Amino acid sequence: MSALRILGLLLGLLLAAACTTPPPTRLPSDDCARWFAQLDAVVDAAGVRDVQEVRIDGFAGLRVDRFAAAARRSAAFDTWLARAAELDRRARAAEIANLPHRAFPIDGIPDAAAAEARSDNCRAGWRAALNTEARRDALLQRAAVPDNYATSARVLGLYPIMRVPFLHGVSKWQQGHRQAMATWARSPPALQRFIPSDGDAPVFEIETHDGELAPFDRFGVPTWTRNAAAPRIDTAQPVVYQRESQTLYRGRVLTQRVYTLWFPERPHQGAFDLLAGAIDGLIVRLTFAADGSLLMMDTIHGCGCYHLFFPADGITLRPDGLAREEPAFVAATLPPLRAGERLVVRISSATHYVTGIARDVGRTGVAFTLREDDQLRALPLPEGGSRSFFGPDGLVAGSERGERYVFWPMGIDSAGAMRQWGHHATAFVGRRHFDDADLIEQRFSIPGLN
Repeated sequence: MSALRILGLLLGLLLAAACTTPPPTRLPSDDCARWFAQLDAVVDAAGVRDVQEVRIDGFAGLRVDRFAAAARRSAAFDTWLARAAELDRRARAAEIANLPHRAFPIDGIPDAAAAEARSDNCRAGWRAALNTEARRDALLQRAAVPDNYATSARVLGLYPIMRVPFLHGVSKWQQGHRQAMATWARSPPALQRFIPSDGDAPVFEIETHDGELAPFDRFGVPTWTRNAAAPRIDTAQPVVYQRESQTLYRGRVLTQRVYTLWFPERPHQGAFDLLAGAIDGLIVRLTFAADGSLLMMDTIHGCGCYHLFFPADGITLRPDGLAREEPAFVAATLPPLRAGERLVVRISSATHYVTGIARDVGRTGVAFTLREDDQLRALPLPEGGSRSFFGPDGLVAGSERGERYVFWPMGIDSAGAMRQWGHHATAFVGRRHFDDADLIEQRFSIPGLN
């Protein structure tokens, strides 16, 4: 099939999708509808919109993430509604906190505390307003999360053709990384060990040079300095950011714990390094069975790149994996852990690749502090007030990579840049997100849960 014909077919699919998209369903206007409309307008004008979750069109005061979208028809409605309200409460708390003082008053509301209170009161009204099956169904129909791929870029970039060399490149990197992990397993380099000061987090070990940790390998706290155009990472204190998430497997809800390390940069490895740039993040996620046993570790970088899976023994890849998509890269099998034992995650210098895993043997190390990931949505400013680590596009300012000029045909906005939770597209070929509710179910078979 010619490239021109492929382009025509893809354009036709785009037009068909546009024509079949249903119009938004809106409930009757009231004072709360006016309040949310004015607040959203002020938030957007100030450039402080938080996009971690998606506003539900026509249902101001409620938001949805990919897990809630997947569970919208199976969960008890009141439970689901409470989650949608809580997601909006957290997002609006950050948006309101990040508004400049001059943004007030808004619709007669004088300050941030009063704005949060009014939002809470209006949001609580949805329980009574959604009093018919038709209204509840309208809400659930709209509670969807768009993917993070730009189909238009894929059309212009001739994705059906370009996917072939990209898939080859991904496969080549995976082979090279598997070899690097084998080398580390035989003879690991000198490592600096970091242990949690409290909480049940993994241990992290980072490669050193001549017994010292390089400045770009020290993880710390995202920070805004006075009049800065981009944030920086303060490495004076080692801090790991944590959050809880969930995934679905055959109708069961599995609990996940997510840990993120933020480094000052990924340094240049040569004169022409498209992957280097300011700020680098490593995200480690643990998925647990109902009895608390560890089923899976998977990791990405803050850009969504380098998705590695580490399943427990006995968990296997499904032979009917998703076609025409990057295969799930199983880098290694998790070591068996006894009760109370921690997992050790070993990280290479400069690239911050996860290059080894092990069972913790209980040695001492440098203590790191755990903080809640939501704190990044409203970081304190030196002059007072706060600002999110992430922009209204979900990206971290200043973290752009040169690879975006080459990888754009795969449809990922600013490929290589660090991004907010909910915006991690993890496959250049195909469509996959780190927070897809069926990510594990679609690719792995777990004995006892099938």
